[in-house]
Amino acid sequence: MWHKPQLMTAVSDLLFAAAAAALLVAAAVWTTRLPLFPLRELVVMHELQEVRRVEIERATAGMLRGNFFSINLDALRQSLERLPWVRRAEVRRQWPARIEVRIEEHRAAARWGDTPSQLVNTHGEVFSAVLTRDLALPVLNGPVGLSAEMLQRHAEFSRALQPLGLRLEQITLSPRLAWQLRLDDGLLVELGREQSKASIGMRLARFVEYYPTVTDPRHAHPLAVDMRYPNGFVLRFAGGTGHEARGKQ
Repeated sequence: MWHKPQLMTAVSDLLFAAAAAALLVAAAVWTTRLPLFPLRELVVMHELQEVRRVEIERATAGMLRGNFFSINLDALRQSLERLPWVRRAEVRRQWPARIEVRIEEHRAAARWGDTPSQLVNTHGEVFSAVLTRDLALPVLNGPVGLSAEMLQRHAEFSRALQPLGLRLEQITLSPRLAWQLRLDDGLLVELGREQSKASIGMRLARFVEYYPTVTDPRHAHPLAVDMRYPNGFVLRFAGGTGHEARGKQ
C-alpha cells in the first residue's frame, strides 16, 4: 500500500470527505439546538366548528419545546389526529418562527348503533365523539365495515321516500344483509335481502306507490309493512292483526 501513492491519495481523500461530512452533521445538530431560531407561534389556519382551542393546546402541550428546526412535525400531527373530531391534520413550518396547522374535521352524518358517542361522518367512516349540538341525525345499525354502504343507501332511500313526505330515521341491516327502515311516523318497513328479480329499490318504489292508497286517516295507523312479497305487501296493526295488499301482477 505504501508503494501505491494513487491508492493512498484516494484513501486520504475519502477520510477527509468523511470527516467533513461528520463536521457538517455536528454543526447542523448544534445549530438546531441553539436559541437562534425560537418558535414563536402555532397558528390554526382556518375556523373550526367542533375542535376547541383548549383541546389543541392540550394536544400540543410539551411538544413545542425546542426551536423552529427541532420540532417533530410528524409527532405533532399524530397528536392532533387523536382528538375526537379531527379526521386529518396537516402541520408545516413557516419561516421564520411559526408552525401552521390545517385540520379537516369530521362532519357527522349519522349515528352508529346504540352508543351515543359512535358517529358516522360524511365519508361513511365510524368515529367516536360527543355531539356539541342537537342534530337530528339518522341512526344506522349494521355489521362492522358496512357503514359507508349504509350511509349511501340512506341517501338513496331518502330520495325515494320524498313523494310521501316521510323522513327516514333509522336503517337496520341484519347479519344476513336484510334491510329494515324506520320512518319518522313510527312505521317499520321490512325490505328484506337484495334479490335479482325484486331489488331493494324496486320494493321500496312499490311501497311508495301503493302505501297512500291503503292507508286511511280514519283508521288505525299500521305499525309495520312487510315488502318482502314478490307482488304485494302486508300491513301489520296493533294487536297482531294484518292486512294484505296486492300490487300489479
